[in-house]
This record gives sequence, C-alpha cells and structure tokens, in this order.
Amino acid sequence: MDDARFEKLAAEALDSLPEEILAHLENVDVVIEEWPSEEDLEEVGLAGEDPSSLLGLYLGVPLTERDSSYAALPDRIVLYQGSIEAAAGDDAEAVREEVRDTVIHEIAHFYGISDERLEEMGWA
Repeated sequence: MDDARFEKLAAEALDSLPEEILAHLENVDVVIEEWPSEEDLEEVGLAGEDPSSLLGLYLGVPLTERDSSYAALPDRIVLYQGSIEAAAGDDAEAVREEVRDTVIHEIAHFYGISDERLEEMGWA
C-alpha cells in the first residue's frame, strides 16, 4: 500500500473516534514509520524480537500520570506501516481494521490504560 493511502487510513481511524475521546487528545502527534527501531522494541520489552511484532507505540506521559506542572513536547503515537501490513496481509479491509485497532490501542495508552487492562477488555 502506498504511503498516502496508509496516511488516509490513519486519518480515517482518528476521525471515526467519538468526540469525547478526541476532546482530551491534545498535544499528541500521530506519525507513521515503516518499521520499529531496536530502541522502539526495547521500549516495550521486545528487544531482539521480529520488528513486525510491534504495530504501534505510544511515547509520552499518560494523562493519569500527569500533574498540574506537566509541560512537555507533544506525545507521539507511532504507527508502523510495515508491521501493520504484515499482520493484515494483502486484504485492504484488514489493513483498515488493523490501523483502526492500533490507533485505538495507542490512544488507550495515552489515557493510561495498560496492556493488561486492554486485554481484559478484548482490545489487546
């Protein structure tokens, strides 16, 4: 899939979220990278693993851990296009669903929801 189409899917995924979710999503950049770096894999405890095992990454301080003195550069949500496409295969609709699921998963981390809690909720 070309980069422009993938970016459009990411934008669609964000636009599809309820307003109450988007209302607090401030100072967050959503970026697309081809594959996770070794540092990215280390960040989530996947050092040495296959890069395709990481579909997205939230980099920042979750809302639940901030206090009134919090001031920082924008948080980042990274979508790994190569990993998502590898997970979804050649089916364009599967890629769309994987992008949306990954966006939701990483936004949940912005809100302070852990992987364990996402798993309990059926979103991991």
